[in-house]
Amino acid sequence: MWRRLLLEGTTCLLQAADPKVLHHRHLSSPCSRLLTQRRPCVLRLRDAGFPLAHGGTRAFKKDANSNAEFPASPITVTEIKQYIRSKDIPFHDGYSCLHVPSIFVQPPARRDAFSLFVDKTTGQFLCKDTLVEGSWEDLQDCLEVMQKEEQDFLSPHVLLGYPESVEEQEDRECELREVQRIWSSAVPLTDVPEDEVQLVKTMFQITKLSNATLKKFGVRLFKPTKSLVFPWFGGPDSSLKGVKLLSAQNTDTEKVIYKEATVPKCSSYYNLFGLPLVSRMDSEVVLTGHELDTLAVSQATGLPSVALPRGVSCLPPILLPYLEQFKQVTLWLGGDIRSWEASKIFSRKLGLRRCSLVRPGEYRPCPVEALAQGKNLSQIVKASIPAAHKSIVSFRQLREDVYGELLNTEQVAGVKWTRFPELNRILKGHRKGELTVFTGPTGSGKTTFISELALDLCTQGVNTLWGSFEINNVRLAKIMLTQFAMQRLEENLEQYDFWADKFEELPLYFMTFHGQQNIKTVLDTMQHAVYLYDINHVIIDNLQFMMGQENLSVDKFAVQDHIIGAFRKFATNSSCHVTLIIHPRKEEDDRELQTASIFGSAKASQEADNVLILQEKKLVTCPGRRSLQVTKNRFDGDVGIFPLDFIKSSLTFSAPIKGKHKLRKVPPTKPENEEAEKGNEVAKEAKENEVAKEAKKKKEEVKKVKAVKANKTMETLQPATGK
Repeated sequence: MWRRLLLEGTTCLLQAADPKVLHHRHLSSPCSRLLTQRRPCVLRLRDAGFPLAHGGTRAFKKDANSNAEFPASPITVTEIKQYIRSKDIPFHDGYSCLHVPSIFVQPPARRDAFSLFVDKTTGQFLCKDTLVEGSWEDLQDCLEVMQKEEQDFLSPHVLLGYPESVEEQEDRECELREVQRIWSSAVPLTDVPEDEVQLVKTMFQITKLSNATLKKFGVRLFKPTKSLVFPWFGGPDSSLKGVKLLSAQNTDTEKVIYKEATVPKCSSYYNLFGLPLVSRMDSEVVLTGHELDTLAVSQATGLPSVALPRGVSCLPPILLPYLEQFKQVTLWLGGDIRSWEASKIFSRKLGLRRCSLVRPGEYRPCPVEALAQGKNLSQIVKASIPAAHKSIVSFRQLREDVYGELLNTEQVAGVKWTRFPELNRILKGHRKGELTVFTGPTGSGKTTFISELALDLCTQGVNTLWGSFEINNVRLAKIMLTQFAMQRLEENLEQYDFWADKFEELPLYFMTFHGQQNIKTVLDTMQHAVYLYDINHVIIDNLQFMMGQENLSVDKFAVQDHIIGAFRKFATNSSCHVTLIIHPRKEEDDRELQTASIFGSAKASQEADNVLILQEKKLVTCPGRRSLQVTKNRFDGDVGIFPLDFIKSSLTFSAPIKGKHKLRKVPPTKPENEEAEKGNEVAKEAKENEVAKEAKKKKEEVKKVKAVKANKTMETLQPATGK
């Protein structure tokens, strides 16, 4: 009975609004049979305890993370230190935070003299003893109150007492109840018969993991979905704050796909799995991208190991204080090129001096696969390379990186678009650290197209920041939500909550700027967003709205060159893709745009890695025919053009249907009186015919004259011949 339920339940997946694929691995024969010999089982999220929408009247709330808004002049670490010194507060300069005594704990009860951590980059603070957190301004206000009232500590309720809306309270209580329900319903693997445990291990390809390791980390089995349950214990009392469920599913290509769901939702899930097992005396830790990898590292090496809550997509700064105690952090986030890129980015947050990276390769897969293949995980960790690098390197140091790119050509090419396969054929993918310049005629749909292009990547886990200076965020979000739902929601308002809940889970953020802005303010906002939300893609719409605030030169082209250079430097240094929309110069309607048509194109086309042009031809039978042209591709040099069809009902673009009739192009100038023009053409043609007839008649007369003369000559020659 249990075996049949286990096999049937492998397709019962708890899905979040937009579940992300964690791993793709080839199946072994036993695992393939387990996943193919089953019947589908449909599981509704509400039945599993994951309500998608709230019943009753819908209430509106503002998500603090939806808009990336920061002060015009961000705080610096020098200013933070100067302020703390002015208050006579001792501090310790850590790797990514400043450590100060907690002001929210009474002095006799302080377990740690420096348990309050202040982020060096943002000024945000966290007290590990009371879990009080806030902004730099909040900490300043607290210190001022303490000094004014001559107190030696403050109650943690000073900042925890923010009033919540009724909906927020209900959501939080519902999530806590759901966490407890799932955890209490889950069964420890030690209570499951051994043969059934082996089936579960085979399904998740963790046969080499021992039951003792699973018990040590508190891993359980949730029977309704046959999912592994990983707990989130946190706080001073190490209470249960959330759970993550991991489910398995096979594909047609004989690969197993693992999908995850978290409670609370992904944006509020801040767990370092395995952290409660770390001792205060440990000075070394292995940071992995997934919970199963942490289990493998701990079992094979005996080293402390923790897993990131959202894999290689994000390292929330709020978790940095929990990693401050370690003098050595080894990042082993996976065995592919994307994990390698994430390791280099995260090492900047953690501090390059103490980080070492496990370079991916054929002999260094992800930890759980390395354990299954019988590799020496301790040796792999010892062979990790320092994250800090010098300015000059030799090919010997680059040799493994070059081999890694050759081994992972598809992943090096970047994230593929699902809605625009023709763009994959030309650009090969969306890559970090590049600058894309996008242009098109006024009114051709540049913002609409680039919003769908960015939405396509965002649904695949590319953290995206929108800087829309031309249209407001409400209108932009409405366009993107329509493209996401592929329908006009104003005609189906009953579906709004459903699609809005799914859209809200996307890693999408908006700048709150509108109209002309200073380039320095915009760059500071982008830099903070990259640090806080691990942004991978920034869209600036458009360049002209940032040129009015600059006073570097009276020459507008010099101003534009300065701005483009700043974005180019940001993309390279932050390993973030920047898409810059630039209006073209005024061109004639019958001429197609070229790279030279970009306003101030010299600097823009030189600095850009990719140049995309939305072409529009004026047509007689419809408003216009659009196509996307790639005129520059620095990755491999391929360029090309492909047609697009605009679907007004969903505000989306797609390739046109094959066999569609060809449309006639509009002539450069259109006559005012078509009948008169046609009459002129007929008269002209008749006149040409008359001239041709006269010429032919003259030629015939000339031939007759010549024939007569020839006959007379012959008559005069005949008598002479007779003599």
